[in-house]
Amino acid sequence: MNARNDKIVETLNKRQTGLTVLMDEVHKPHNLAAVVRTCDAVGIGDVNAVYPKGMIKSLHGTSMGSNRWVATRVHEDLDQGFQFVKAQKMQVLAAHFSDKAVDYRDIDYTKPTAILLGAEKFGVSAQGAEMADQHVIIPMMGMVQSLNVSVAAAIILYEAQRQRQQAGLYQQRQISDELFEKLRFEWLHPKVTKFCKQHNIRYPKINEIGDIKDKEWDQIRKSVNQ
Repeated sequence: MNARNDKIVETLNKRQTGLTVLMDEVHKPHNLAAVVRTCDAVGIGDVNAVYPKGMIKSLHGTSMGSNRWVATRVHEDLDQGFQFVKAQKMQVLAAHFSDKAVDYRDIDYTKPTAILLGAEKFGVSAQGAEMADQHVIIPMMGMVQSLNVSVAAAIILYEAQRQRQQAGLYQQRQISDELFEKLRFEWLHPKVTKFCKQHNIRYPKINEIGDIKDKEWDQIRKSVNQ
C-alpha cells in the first residue's frame, strides 16, 4: 500500500486546477479515451464535454479508460460549458484554423487555460470559434490539413505542460486539502468507496500511508451490515 499511496500523493500534488479541455461534440469513444488519458498524463484532473444531441451521456463513463483518475463534467450545451470555464477566469483557446489563428507555441499556458477541441469530422463549431478568446494551430508541412483530435490535443497539452513545469506550477499542490483527501481515499479504496456511497455513510479515516484506521467507522459499518 505504501508505494501505491506514494504514487497517488505524487499525482494529486501535481494536479493543475488551471488547465482543462472543453470538448465540443467530440464523441468517438477511442478519441474520448485518448484525450482523457493525455489529460491525466499532464496533470489535468477534470475535463469538460458537450455531446451531440441525442448521444447517450453515460458514454463518457464507460468509454474513457482513464475516467477513474479524471472526472468528466458534462454540459448541456456550449454556452454552459463556456460559462463554467469562464467562471474560473480561464482563457479559451480553440484548436481551429482561421485567419486569426496563431502557432500553438506562441501562447502563455501558465495562465488559467481551457483548450476547446472540435468534433472529429467538422472541428470546432462556428459558435465555439466565435466564443473562443484565441485560435491556435499546429503548423503542418505535409498534404493533410488537420490532425486527429486526440493527437492535436496531446501536442498542445504537452506544450502547456512544458511551460507550466518551467514556471514551477507542478511543485506545489493546487487542489484543496479536502479534495486531496477525498481522492486519495477513493483511489486507494474503491470497494470501500462504493460501499459508503451505497449506504450513504462517510468515508473512514486513513493514515499517512493510506491504511484505514477508524474505530468509529468500524462501528458504523457493522451497524449497516446488521
